Formats: sequence, C-alpha cells, structure tokens
Amino acid sequence: MAEKRDYYEVLGVEKNASAEEIKKAYRKKAIQYHPDKNPGDKTAEEKFKEAAEAYEVLSDPQKRQRYDQFGHAGMQGMGGFSGGGMTMEDIFQQFGDVFASAGFDFRDFMGGHGGGSRRVRRGTDLRVKVRLTLEEIATGVDKKIKVRKLVPCTSCNGTGSADGREGETCQQCKGRGVVYRQQRGFLGMMQVQTDCPECHGEGKIIRNKCSKCQGEGVVRDEEIISIQIPAGVAHGMTLTMQGKGNAAPHGGVPGDLLVLIEEEERKDLVRQGDDLIYNLLLDMPTAVLGGQVQIPTLTGDVKITITPGTQPGKVLRMRGKGLPHLDQYGRTYGQGDLLINVGVYIPEHLSKDEQKLIEGLKTSPNIVPGSSEKNFFKNLFC
Repeated sequence: MAEKRDYYEVLGVEKNASAEEIKKAYRKKAIQYHPDKNPGDKTAEEKFKEAAEAYEVLSDPQKRQRYDQFGHAGMQGMGGFSGGGMTMEDIFQQFGDVFASAGFDFRDFMGGHGGGSRRVRRGTDLRVKVRLTLEEIATGVDKKIKVRKLVPCTSCNGTGSADGREGETCQQCKGRGVVYRQQRGFLGMMQVQTDCPECHGEGKIIRNKCSKCQGEGVVRDEEIISIQIPAGVAHGMTLTMQGKGNAAPHGGVPGDLLVLIEEEERKDLVRQGDDLIYNLLLDMPTAVLGGQVQIPTLTGDVKITITPGTQPGKVLRMRGKGLPHLDQYGRTYGQGDLLINVGVYIPEHLSKDEQKLIEGLKTSPNIVPGSSEKNFFKNLFC
C-alpha cells in the first residue's frame, strides 16, 4: 500500500491556511478530478477521493489539531473518510454544501445520469446498554448482544425490487432526485429546489415491488453483534459502532449503533476516575502493633503489611492496581492506583476483663497523647 501524502500537500495549502482557504482549495481539486469530468480515469477518481479525505480532516478543528500533532497515525480510531471505505456517494452526500455555497452544483458534472446527485437515504441509529463489571473494564472485553433491527431484505438483496434489480430512472427528475420550480420572493423570481415528489428524492422508481419487504428493501430481524469494548471505559460513556444500526431502504447508508456503558457497583471497591478506593477498618491491636491484612483487588486478594502505629485517616497507595486511562481518542495508557483509606475500629461494648485491660493502659505514657499530637490539632484548626 502506497504511503499517504500529507493532507496539506494534497490540497495545495500551507499548514497555517485558514478554514476558508482550505475550503476553496478542496472545491478546486474536487472539480478538477471529478470522475464525470474524467470518465474512466482511475487516477483522477483516486485523487478525487484523496482530496475529500484531506478536506474531511482539515475542515474539522479537532481532527486537524490531532493531525498536526501526530500525522496520519493520529487519525486511527477517529472515524470518517480517514478510516477508509468511503464511496463516491459518501463524498457527494457530506460535502455537497461546499459546492452549493459557491453556486456550483454536482449535477453540473454528472454527465446527465445524475449518479451522485440523488439523495442517499440513511438508516436510523440504535441505542443499546451494556453492563460491565470493574474486572471487565480493567481489561477490556468483547460482548455479543442480540439486536432487533432493520436488515437488508434477502429476497431482493436490499433493492426493494422483485427481480433484485435497481429501480428504473425517474422520468420526472431524470434520475437527479430533485426538481425545480419558480417562486416569487423579495428579490423577484427565484428557482427553488425540492425533492422530486415522484421518487422522493432517490432518482429511482421501483415498479415491481418485492413482496417480502413491500419495496422498502429492508425487513426487521435479529442480528448478533460483537462489540469490542476497550479497557478503561466509564459509566455513562457512549461508544459508536458505525454502520451497525438500522439498514437504510434501497441499499442506502446504514445507521450507527450507540453503545451506552453501565458500570456494575462493587461493595468493597469504589471507582474514582482511574483510581479505586478501599476502606480498610483495622482492629486496635493491628493498628498499634502492626501486622498483615488482606486487600481485595481486581485480580484477587493480596496481603499488605501494616506498620506499627498506623493512624486512622492514613491513605495507603498500591500503584498500578487501579483502572487503565482511556483518552478521548479511544487509546489506553497509564494505570490508576488502589487507594486504601485506613480506619480503626473502636468497640462500643467491652467485657469486664476487657475494660480492666483498657483502664490499665490509661496511665501508660505511650498511650496518652503527647505534645506532638496536641500541636497537630492546633495547626489543623488554626
């Protein structure tokens, strides 16, 4: 595979070019390499797509900043044309306004067949919820879910036609999907463009409709979808799976599947960003004399050593025992910590023998708070 050219080089602009300069440069390149002006020229078609890919990135402030910092590698996982798989219809649908705003119309370059000007219908998006444990969030997980959705009709291959062929060209709009009418306005007579009422903007008409889908090209069915959930996701986050939503009528662009993340709570571990919190309640002898205690982690219980004289309110840190950090581009790096909040259990009820033991310690010089503890509270509240 050939190495991608620099996007600024593709459009012929400087790296400090304004948004308007980038828009004008793209318009010029797209008109120059439009397939209908260069019939049968595969090189021109590739340059047309290359210009669209460059414009799609450089016209988006967030993507442009990302590209300026990391180059083509930074576009991975960003979606859009830079992810590959774009079609001519995708380009016409997304960037037609670039030409319309300057008085151009893609129909002027269609050679009379209207192939890229007719409206391409898009399927609707779907939303699903996925519940994850902290263990699954820590490592990432593949989930398979059953979704009831619109899928292409197998009887007509999604065309809506009984014979499986595309519909015939609409004679009213000549396949363009739009018609024009004169309308009087403040500036005099104006030409107004509307969707063709005969073909509803599609440029094609199906005469012999498929009996299974009634000519729509889609039917409702169940589909099992595999969802790759990266490590480090959080409750309330939404992942987008492009093209996994409802299929569109007559072979249009499918919608997206929006995956809403729900996080199952644990009683012992509480999430705080990428860190996990555990509240450890020590008995008095262990707090005073030290010892070993078990701490739950996402990979199993571990033993840690409590040093003698550990004070209530102390926070112990187990580095790297938290959750991975997931950045806005879907990449994970770094690992949170497990923070252990230490408390000491003070019994409310004692036996007579226990009371005597405690009372016998009241006069011990190491039990009674000294001057350092008094200074601590003085500094704390002053």
